[in-house]
Amino acid sequence: MTVHWKVPFFDLNIGKEEIKAVQSVLKNKWISMGETTQQFEKEFAQRLKVKHALAVSSCTSALHLAVLVCGIGTGDEVIVPSLTFVASVNAIRYTGAVPVFADIESLQSPLISPEEIKKKITKKTKGILVVHYAGYPCKMEEILKIAREYQLKLIEDSAHSPFVKYKGKYLGTYGDTGCFSFFSNKNLTTAEGGMLVAHEDSLAEKAKLLRSHGMTTLSFERAKGHASSYDVVALGYNYRIDDIRSAIGLAQLGKFQNAQEKRAALIAEYKYLLSQIKGIEIPFLKEKVTAFHLLPILVDKRRRDSIREYLHKKGIQTSVHYQPVHQFKIYKNLNKNKGLPITEEYASRVISLPLYPSMRMNQVRLVAEELDRALT
Repeated sequence: MTVHWKVPFFDLNIGKEEIKAVQSVLKNKWISMGETTQQFEKEFAQRLKVKHALAVSSCTSALHLAVLVCGIGTGDEVIVPSLTFVASVNAIRYTGAVPVFADIESLQSPLISPEEIKKKITKKTKGILVVHYAGYPCKMEEILKIAREYQLKLIEDSAHSPFVKYKGKYLGTYGDTGCFSFFSNKNLTTAEGGMLVAHEDSLAEKAKLLRSHGMTTLSFERAKGHASSYDVVALGYNYRIDDIRSAIGLAQLGKFQNAQEKRAALIAEYKYLLSQIKGIEIPFLKEKVTAFHLLPILVDKRRRDSIREYLHKKGIQTSVHYQPVHQFKIYKNLNKNKGLPITEEYASRVISLPLYPSMRMNQVRLVAEELDRALT
């Protein structure tokens, strides 16, 4: 049965610009990775003020490549938050490395704690993978200092945080590599897709090679006469994006700022209304630096599921970001007898509310009103 939501959790920000861009690629008759992808990478890198941007099939593939090019492998340990989508942790496991879970700072700042990172460092630690949860910045100056002190690689999962400037630099450009998501519910979407960014030439070249089967030249280069053959020099993967998705990405870049302004206004209204309702805590309440990706709130853990059920009956769709990764069956054995109390408390209380650029202010008010009723 199809549910017709009065307020869906998200809605696509897709229109005539994206349709026109896709049609242009189809008429051009080169739909795999080619010139459009190169243009998308160039514009993305310019906006982030980073030397290299490499478009790939997903943020998961970007994360996998990031871990690989940082030289992390079997037996190495990577410190990572458990409050994240499972892909952040899976990417570590793909290489044979071991994820070591670190707790978040607090319920108000549910981001990986620099103090907890330091506590988790061992002789086997090779890297730190941070997640800018909900679009808010981790304490990158402190974390970068730790990474340099212990000579650790630093990877940023910036799936929620495109083009967020934090203390003079963009999120995703502090570490050795940064990874972005273009999944359908992200601030910038290509349906499926991602981007890996890096400053160092060597890291970018390794990622570029591994992105397409370890081949020395691509089909586009051979089709254009820039090369006539290829060699395979590494065990690579098929992590290519295509020009159809890259065309959508370029169109999305053109409307990104306008969409962000709408998200910002919606969050401001949300925070004003929700701060007047008893029984709700609002993480990041006073934080100004954000991508406006998610609007999480905290309620009594004993009532969280019943509140969500009430809202759903009223036609308001919600979500939970996230169920902690260390509590999944596949990862429980990695965290035996080592709880993450703040992460677990946060995850048991969080509700993510609807947020998308075409959302109307009267829908925000409806969500707030129904939440107030659910809590009385």
